[in-house]
Amino acid sequence: METLYKFQNSSDKLIEKIVDDDFSAINHVILTSGDSLPEHYSNSNTYLIIVQGTIQLQLGEDKNKPYEKGSIIYIPYNTKMNIANESNSNLEFFIVKAPNPKNYKS
Repeated sequence: METLYKFQNSSDKLIEKIVDDDFSAINHVILTSGDSLPEHYSNSNTYLIIVQGTIQLQLGEDKNKPYEKGSIIYIPYNTKMNIANESNSNLEFFIVKAPNPKNYKS
């Protein structure tokens, strides 16, 4: 049997938790021009799925790189990351963490 999860459509900054079960955690994020997320370390195996705009992503000490709509970026556990929207349009992406960080065993 299926379970339906809904996410919001917005033109404003948004961070919402969509799924938080034993297997995975999925968040939906919209960043307006100039917005960013605080620097942090990945707390599970993480996939960023870009559905609109361009994400500026810095992992560890690597240079800041842009990834566009249609990209899926894998980020291993315990990787330092900076995420920003430096473009003039909105950035929308999903964060998929598997396993769910509350069940992650390194």
